[in-house]
Amino acid sequence: MKTVQSVDHVVIRFAGDSGDGMQIVGSQFTNTTALLGNDLATFPDFPAEIRAPAGTLAGVSGFQLHFASHDIFTPGDAPEAIIAMNPAALKANVADLKKGGLIIANKEKFIDREFEKAGITSNPLEDGSLSDYQVVSVDLARQTKLAVDGLGLSGKETERCKNFYALGMTYWLYSRPMETTERWINAKFKEPYREANLRALRAGFNYAETVELFTSRYEVAPMKQEPGLYRNIMGNQAAALGLVVGASKANVPLFLGSYPITPASDILHYLSGYKAHGVITFQAEDEIAAITSAIGASFGGHLGLTTTSGPGMALKTEAMGLAVMTELPLVIVNIQRGGPSTGLPTKTEQSDLLQAVYGRNGECPIPVIAASTPSDCFEMAVEAVRIAVTYMTPVILLTDGYLANGSEPWRVPNVDNIPAFPVSFHTETAGFKAYSRNPETLARPWVRPGTPGLEHRIGGIEKAEGTGNVSYEPLNHELMVKTRAAKVAGIKVPDVEVHGDPDGLLVVGWGSTFGAIRVAVDMARREGLRVAHAHVRHIHPLPANLLGLLGHYGRVIVPEMNLGQLVKLLREQSLVDCVSIPKVQGQAFKIAEVLTAIRHHQVTEAK
Repeated sequence: MKTVQSVDHVVIRFAGDSGDGMQIVGSQFTNTTALLGNDLATFPDFPAEIRAPAGTLAGVSGFQLHFASHDIFTPGDAPEAIIAMNPAALKANVADLKKGGLIIANKEKFIDREFEKAGITSNPLEDGSLSDYQVVSVDLARQTKLAVDGLGLSGKETERCKNFYALGMTYWLYSRPMETTERWINAKFKEPYREANLRALRAGFNYAETVELFTSRYEVAPMKQEPGLYRNIMGNQAAALGLVVGASKANVPLFLGSYPITPASDILHYLSGYKAHGVITFQAEDEIAAITSAIGASFGGHLGLTTTSGPGMALKTEAMGLAVMTELPLVIVNIQRGGPSTGLPTKTEQSDLLQAVYGRNGECPIPVIAASTPSDCFEMAVEAVRIAVTYMTPVILLTDGYLANGSEPWRVPNVDNIPAFPVSFHTETAGFKAYSRNPETLARPWVRPGTPGLEHRIGGIEKAEGTGNVSYEPLNHELMVKTRAAKVAGIKVPDVEVHGDPDGLLVVGWGSTFGAIRVAVDMARREGLRVAHAHVRHIHPLPANLLGLLGHYGRVIVPEMNLGQLVKLLREQSLVDCVSIPKVQGQAFKIAEVLTAIRHHQVTEAK
């Protein structure tokens, strides 16, 4: 009799060709798991090519899911199980599998022709190279064909159902119900494909239950969580919702001018569905047109928004200077990817930080903030809007591919509880000066064009203080440069929070390193090390208490997915010798990597 083992967490990875539907089954497993009340974190891994040659390493697509009965912060370091649809998928992923872990292999693909494409010289299912793992080989093609027999599908159409057969097997293995996916299939497909996918899913579940391939199955209990409405959310979805809510709280319509680019395009897709909420989306012909259309929208009384990734940021820089010079609110969302140039379009990196802070001609200060988790993209999108309209300035929001495509459960907030920051357009003609300033924020008035008596100059040439007329006067230029810098430097941002010990080693992070750092710090503290974690969400300007913290702790290390860009900023402003822990592999930090760095740099005595 098969036993049922209760475990507190599981990490699994689906892997196959980009046409094998790994993202679909990963998403379905995720949605089912979220509805069961488990905490979870996911990480889809796409090939860069639109359609790399089938069976090659370049074409492998993966989806990793970590689900648990307690709070988790990352998709996990190493999976306990890999579902490998072909030899290339196995070769690309087996090194990450835990010793003793489970491999479910699609047996029909383990043939000489597929070995050659994957660069494998012998059959790993037979040569003993997988002796450290549990291996279950299933002829998915044959089993799927039996499941859909009689529906009149072609061989290729039958082949496309095998991902649901594999999904059914994993649902049985991890005690997941099929109803959520069945509803999705019923809504997604027409006959005969609806029936074919339903049959494949159920057949996979029944096959795992009846055939003596698995000695046991696993259960992960729901976690205890605060009452409320929860949904699974990806970073780009969260950012899109945050931008809509932010514009609502500012009481201005939202305009997105964007040019499609990986991994930012999803925000354009999501926002295009919010026309009923006053959102206007415009797909421009290039990156420059995208940002300048957004600036024009801001001039016209909308909140201008543009979304992009690193290469697009490079093309937008002159227009960013225009937004700084005109002092109009604008939100620029950069979902970072591996660079330079086209780089690694589908892989993650944090290498645009210095570009965001400094990457424009002239003295051109722009506030920079960064989200730390997929759901935090919502909060930081609202924050970007708040800063933009309060201080009349462009704002850069940094996320990355790891956050954009990753997901986690999100407690849907009560929008009424989010503080409003409504815009007040200037309408008073008496004493009007286009560049007069709010004494607290240094923001200039926001005037809708066409307001009688409030005509004023706009453009990228230097403005005279107060009047906004074109000015080439040297002292005025210096005054305006310093004023714009003071406006950004004076933005009120919350203090950075410290998690952990009050002395010893401080681990400073930003962006998507949050999860790996937080878990590693907690593990190190359980080992008796004195260590703390400070995560920076406001990067320019930095939180007021951060520089004091850097000097207080005995040593500071900074893990980031670049060659030490935040370290440069921290050293420059604090004169503290922060230690860079760089990683530039197109992959997120593993918990073990951060934990190793903590152990290496631990402080034996409090400062």
